[in-house]
Amino acid sequence: MNQNTAAVAATTNALPAAPPADAPRWRGRALVAVLLGVIAGNAAQVMQPALWSGAFYWLLLGLGVAGAWLAVASARKLAARWPGGWAAAGLWLLAAAALAFAGAGLRAAAYLQEALDPALEGVNLELTGVVMSMPQVGEAGQHFRFAAERAEHAGAPVRVPARLLLTWYTPRAGQASGGSDGSAAAPAPLRAGDRWRITVRLKAPHGNLNPHGFDYELWLWEQGIGATGYVRTGKGEAPPERLHASGQARIEQWRQTVRERLFDGVRASPWAPQQAGRIAGILAALAVGDQRAIERADWNTFRVTGVAHLMAISGLHITLFSWLAVGALGSLWRRSAAWGWRWCLRTPAPVAARLGGLLLAWAYAVFSGWGVPAQRTTLMLAVFNALALSGLRWPGWLNWLAVCAVVLLADPWALTQAGFWLSFVAVGILFAANPLDARAVAGGGAKARLARFLREQATVTLALAPLTLLLFGQVSLVSLLANCVAIPWITLVVTPLALAGALLPGLWLLAAWILTPLLAWLDWLAAWPWASVQLPAAPLVLAVAAVAGALVLVQRWPWALRLAGLPLMLPALLWQAPRPAHGQFDLLAADVGQGSAVLVRTAGHSLLFDAGPRFGTQSDAGQRVLTPLLGALGERPDRVVLSHRDSDHAGGAAAVLAQSPRTLLMASFQPDAIPALGHVTRCVAGQNWDWDGVRFTMLHPSEPFDERPSRTNAQSCVLHVRGAGGGDGAAALLTGDIEAVQERALAAQYPGALRADVLMAPHHGSKTSSSDALLQAVRPHWVLVQAGYRNRFGHPAPQVLARYALHQIQVADSPHCGAMHWHSARADQVQCERQT
Repeated sequence: MNQNTAAVAATTNALPAAPPADAPRWRGRALVAVLLGVIAGNAAQVMQPALWSGAFYWLLLGLGVAGAWLAVASARKLAARWPGGWAAAGLWLLAAAALAFAGAGLRAAAYLQEALDPALEGVNLELTGVVMSMPQVGEAGQHFRFAAERAEHAGAPVRVPARLLLTWYTPRAGQASGGSDGSAAAPAPLRAGDRWRITVRLKAPHGNLNPHGFDYELWLWEQGIGATGYVRTGKGEAPPERLHASGQARIEQWRQTVRERLFDGVRASPWAPQQAGRIAGILAALAVGDQRAIERADWNTFRVTGVAHLMAISGLHITLFSWLAVGALGSLWRRSAAWGWRWCLRTPAPVAARLGGLLLAWAYAVFSGWGVPAQRTTLMLAVFNALALSGLRWPGWLNWLAVCAVVLLADPWALTQAGFWLSFVAVGILFAANPLDARAVAGGGAKARLARFLREQATVTLALAPLTLLLFGQVSLVSLLANCVAIPWITLVVTPLALAGALLPGLWLLAAWILTPLLAWLDWLAAWPWASVQLPAAPLVLAVAAVAGALVLVQRWPWALRLAGLPLMLPALLWQAPRPAHGQFDLLAADVGQGSAVLVRTAGHSLLFDAGPRFGTQSDAGQRVLTPLLGALGERPDRVVLSHRDSDHAGGAAAVLAQSPRTLLMASFQPDAIPALGHVTRCVAGQNWDWDGVRFTMLHPSEPFDERPSRTNAQSCVLHVRGAGGGDGAAALLTGDIEAVQERALAAQYPGALRADVLMAPHHGSKTSSSDALLQAVRPHWVLVQAGYRNRFGHPAPQVLARYALHQIQVADSPHCGAMHWHSARADQVQCERQT
């Protein structure tokens, strides 16, 4: 079950379900209208492509206040004139929507006012501030949040965002410490709460943006981070200076101390170092919320088995912790009179238990890092407890609606987070499919409780399958088996032991021993051939219909009625992404940063030209970008062409080929150049083939091959693709990293045959490429540049951009465009993912 579904559902259902009979109908409808207005107003603002002017938001805020005042003043008159309360409800709906829309817009505008001045991007800044988070140790170095107190550029004070996300890089193998790149010295031992004076380079929040991919910029926005950057420690830089402990971030210091002791304790255990590190990482994630400590292979296992939501401090953990605290505090409070305390005479035990449980849940959420999901869960618990203690007799669905509205008031951008939808939709499904009153929740023996638990798991698993497909592009077929074991195992045993280990370190070893068989169980399930299925991502309308169909299917209705949900589910489950017509093709240049990856699709085939960069030994573009993208589009490439062996073009190939083991691999290098890729067919000028009326022709390299490492760019595969229509058909030219010498040779060898409507910029727009000879031979309408945002190579070079302009070629680049879409049927248009 995802997040806090069962716990929140039972907490809500524990409230009396029926409103009092004498409650005026119009008041109830007005309340529902307010809650719906808040949700609708926030949703409308989040979906805006751009912010409006601040003056408009203030005007709308005033209109909302006026509408609310009018609704209050005329409520009884409206109810008397139009019985049923619909007129009053409509006025409340509009007023609440206007207030929510304006409030979210003003908050977004205020956030943007703190943005980094573009003139300060990429220049050395001297910062004095405090390390505000427990440093996250990764392969590249240490990542930490930094609260800037003072900033200077060239000795003059400047303003930078208050909250920064910085990286202190570890020197690469063979790189001398303190090298000339300005960032080579080994990171100092950072501790939360320490004040430092450091030299950094910052940039505005930026992330790669691809269809169905993770939106890193949105995540930074939700975290309130105004800029990212890295610490510079090379020659000529002022050395970083630790000033003193600031007294701030005390909780983060405690978290860091607990994490270090946990790792030391588990690594001293009898397990092999690799197994000990694996277990310690999971326990650190459960105890202090350090999700980066979990290894990549384990995350893959958890996703395949559908238990990833359990392996970090989630809403489920916090809610169950609150439940346990309520039970323990209530029991102690009732017994306090026997110990001579008279607290229970002043405050009833249920009230004290609820307040104490909420306070302890808040403390747990803070100690876990106070992430957005933890904040959301704590707020949900606060609202539920407030409703319960106030004595309001609202039905469960109204409590659910109220909590949803309050969460969105606090965090309007929660609507863009998968966790929000999984949590709230799951709880709503439980309300609709299994409406229980308080006695049903608490009653029954162990057998009845187990039956309810299994039914809830099955209900949520089935009903959320379409939503999981929409959000993640895959569904775990073993999630019910995995969660039925993992939920009680993790939440009731391992997590409490991991937390208690902060006081009794010996309990960490006990937690490790108990965790080991669960990991073996999950590894076994993940190894099943059909443990999970990946289907093309259906449009939103079909996904919503599929969720509705799943909801119908899990109702306690006669099967004749329940089976009516299947027709609603089938369109999403059978969805196939639209493909080009016969003789046409489309091109998707993925946003992979400083690297190249282009997907070419025809009516029945697909080809991937290059596979993006390798980010480190544990991460590459194939795993992070291309595999999810190909899965969401329902693509298994028939061929993968690696233009050359440089890591920015071939780094993600292994992950792509692992998902499509029968794919033909073509490359310009020897088969043994990258052994992990297996068999390689050399690409040679003159190779050609036809797919669905589309002609593919390899133009370069020619034999004999130059195998010198310094000549890898010159040996790049160059592929020409032309649609139906012969020489008049729309065409694309994919060039790899060839340079001016090879460009001139191609122009001379293929006079008139290089013509194309779209050109992938050779060598990412390097100043050594995109010669006049090539541009005159190709004469493209568009040139697409795949390069990293503010990359250190300066791609695309200013002189190259000037050359494109001189030839009247339109330019689209991935830093500004995100993924770039081009279709041969609309050869004069390029669609940017950021605009979409």
